[in-house]
Amino acid sequence: MSNLNEPQPYMSPYLAGIGLGLVLLAAFVMMGRGLGASGAFTSFVAAGVETVAPVHARNNALYTEYLGNPGSNPLKDWLVFEIIGVVIGGLISGMLAGRVRKDVEKGPRISINKRFLFAFVGGGIMGIGSKLARGCTSGQALTGGAMLSVGSWAFMIAVFVSAYAVAYLFRRQWT
Repeated sequence: MSNLNEPQPYMSPYLAGIGLGLVLLAAFVMMGRGLGASGAFTSFVAAGVETVAPVHARNNALYTEYLGNPGSNPLKDWLVFEIIGVVIGGLISGMLAGRVRKDVEKGPRISINKRFLFAFVGGGIMGIGSKLARGCTSGQALTGGAMLSVGSWAFMIAVFVSAYAVAYLFRRQWT
């Protein structure tokens, strides 16, 4: 038996891919739609804006799409529960594999503050891009790709091309 303090090996990417495909299929069968994350974050934002400025939220086309009928709660959307499940499931999985620790992954030539700044700016750009593309990478790649959406395939090709181009510019930070 292995020591619980030692990190366990990662799951085979092939098995993980099959598992993810089965989860996507189950989402289609049970919920009638695929997976995604950006809708959950927009639900959080819509709920926050409605709390602070309800008239503005109800007069904004983006927020009203997520707020639904007056009196309904956008935080009851199933995507919100999906994201909560992803966070809890990831934490449990990491704990069982012995991989939960307080650490910042970075290269030797970058400070922790700069790493956080780059992560925050990059996440913000991805968030804006997910709204412009009408879906996040998980929604576009998994759901859109499974539905053979040309726009989703174009989006994912652009993501990979952009990532390789930007990685080349920042490679010295990691070596």
